[in-house]
Amino acid sequence: MTSNEFNKKWGKYLEEGHYGLDIHVAPVTEFLDKEFQHLSMKSDFMYSQIKLKFGKARMYAQGCDTLSIEEEIDRIIKKYYSESM
Repeated sequence: MTSNEFNKKWGKYLEEGHYGLDIHVAPVTEFLDKEFQHLSMKSDFMYSQIKLKFGKARMYAQGCDTLSIEEEIDRIIKKYYSESM
């Protein structure tokens, strides 16, 4: 799934006027898709941006622990790029 497909699938939870996921690494998208299956059950969950900023993952959302998700995205990206070299 691409980031565009992800944003369409989870568009109900994307805050209006924001672009959503902007990380183009397939394992990150797969991880987030699984996470969102759980997060979407929370009545106050919404997201606006998930991106890399200064080389680190940043997730702007409400109704979830963004720090743990950011840390997992960073771990996935580090592994992804170390394996692709």
